[in-house]
Amino acid sequence: MALLREYLNVFARNYTEMPSSTRELQFTNWQFIPLFGQSSSRNNDFDQNLCQNEKEVDKLIVENFIREVKYPSWIANIVPVKKKTGQIRVCVDFRDLNKACPKDDFPLPITELMVDATMGHEALSFMDGSSGYNQIRMDPKDEELTAFRTPKGIFCYKVMPFGLKYADATYQRTMQNIFDNFLHKCVKCYVDDLVVKTKQRADRLLDLRVVFERL
Repeated sequence: MALLREYLNVFARNYTEMPSSTRELQFTNWQFIPLFGQSSSRNNDFDQNLCQNEKEVDKLIVENFIREVKYPSWIANIVPVKKKTGQIRVCVDFRDLNKACPKDDFPLPITELMVDATMGHEALSFMDGSSGYNQIRMDPKDEELTAFRTPKGIFCYKVMPFGLKYADATYQRTMQNIFDNFLHKCVKCYVDDLVVKTKQRADRLLDLRVVFERL
C-alpha cells in the first residue's frame, strides 16, 4: 500500500487524472492515417437514439480529445457500447476509413508465448492502460479524417481513437519503445495490458517500483 501511494500519480480513475490528457505529448511520431487513394464520404442516416451519448461527447470536448469540424471528407457514425462497468463508451464506426488504409504489419505479441514466459514466476501483477489510445496525438493534418456525427454536431479526434485499423499496432509500438529494456525481463505488454512478472515473491515490490518509475 505504501508503494502504491508513493506512485499515486501513475494511476488514473478518470480523464482529468491523466497528466497528458489536456496537452500535447512528447511523442515526435504523431499518429497519421495513410490512405490508399482519394477519400470518399459516406452519408448514413443519423440514428436519433444516439442522443444518450451527449454526456460522453461533452467529456471528450472538455478533455480536448476532439474538436468541431465543418467540412470533412469522411463522416462516420457513433455507436454506443456499454462497458462492463455500466458506463457508455463512444465508439466510432471507422469501417469505411479502415478499408481505405493499408495494414500496419507491426507484430502483436503471441499470447501463448506470453503465457509460457510467465511460468516459474512466483508473483504476477496485472495493469491496464487508462485510455491509453487517447494519450497518442493524431497528426494534425489527418485529424479531420476521423470526423463523426454527434447530436451536438460533427467532431474529429485530436488524439488516436479506438477503432482505427492500426491503432493496436501503433499502441504496441509505443509501449515497446517505452519498456524497451524491460521487455522479456520483468515486463510483458499486449497493447494496453501490462504484466509485471517476478521470479521470487520477495522481489515483487522492487519490480513494481522499477515499472512505476518508468510509467
